[in-house]
Amino acid sequence: MGEWRTDPTFAMCRALADGADLSSFAGGPFDVRAVVAAMRPEAKDGVLLGQIPWERFPQGEHVRDAVHLLYTEGPLRSGTGVVSGMCANDMRAAAVLAVPFLIRIAADTRHSYRADALAEASCPARARHFGIASRDALLLHRADTRDGALYDDYDDYGVEVTGYPAGWSVAAARAAITADTALLHPLLDDPDPSIRIDAAYTLATAADLDRAVRSAFRARLAAEQDPIVSAALVLATAEATRSQPHSPTIAWMREQWRDRTRAPEVRLAAAIGWLCLTDEPVPDDLRAIVDDLATDERAHALDDLPWMANAGGSEETGLQHCVREMLHPDQPDPDDCDDPWAPRH
Repeated sequence: MGEWRTDPTFAMCRALADGADLSSFAGGPFDVRAVVAAMRPEAKDGVLLGQIPWERFPQGEHVRDAVHLLYTEGPLRSGTGVVSGMCANDMRAAAVLAVPFLIRIAADTRHSYRADALAEASCPARARHFGIASRDALLLHRADTRDGALYDDYDDYGVEVTGYPAGWSVAAARAAITADTALLHPLLDDPDPSIRIDAAYTLATAADLDRAVRSAFRARLAAEQDPIVSAALVLATAEATRSQPHSPTIAWMREQWRDRTRAPEVRLAAAIGWLCLTDEPVPDDLRAIVDDLATDERAHALDDLPWMANAGGSEETGLQHCVREMLHPDQPDPDDCDDPWAPRH
């Protein structure tokens, strides 16, 4: 705590802990939303890391060094995992500044670490979400919109471990991704299925008031042959719609889980997406479809999707957790098992 109190990069966090009004920092040098908005296109495109004020945010220089290593294709283990690791530790403010550069590395088809960069890019755009599988929270891990404008739920998002307002970090990351949707859209057609999945996962956090992102998901879904990638596109559509509701999309989601011609993975993703988009009681036919299609094999296969991987626990896959939470809440949580060596089902 002593080091935290004296580190100048924690100036705003320190002041907030001492009782300062958060609004007094809005738009200022410690507001990561303002910093992201002020990033010049030349700095992002030219990867001019020295023009970004990393030092204003906790562990910012560490993030800058990691981006530099990735960009120069240095030792992978020294560059990858830093952003996602900080987000897992509930420290996003500095990680947000890396997002535009990670997207540019991912968009460079010649870059050796593009897949690693893309997997990191969306991490700051979601607040705490590991192990969450409920209807009301699975797809709600970021700032929302109201009347067409972004807003921050400070009370809902709380503060990061450093004391920095988590809502500011999430909103800034979303804005950074939204600004670069033109770079991300082509990745939905990438030859690598894992990149198509991560592109959908990243784009799902973009502001999509004109539904252009969701239209891109639907267009790719029409051509997609891989059932796991198709399931990713459905979940991405649901997440975007969770933030910006659209009744026809919700109706379309219902059609997908009822469509027997669709791959089982797509129907399962659509069922989960639809449940997260409505407050309606669980229909009997949905319950029957999910119980029939949610085999152990498919549950493990769907863990290739970051939504499902993050929703899982030590004793159940993400799909199994979602099914239990959403359809069978009376069932006991296997993670509460007294036997720590019990096999994961």
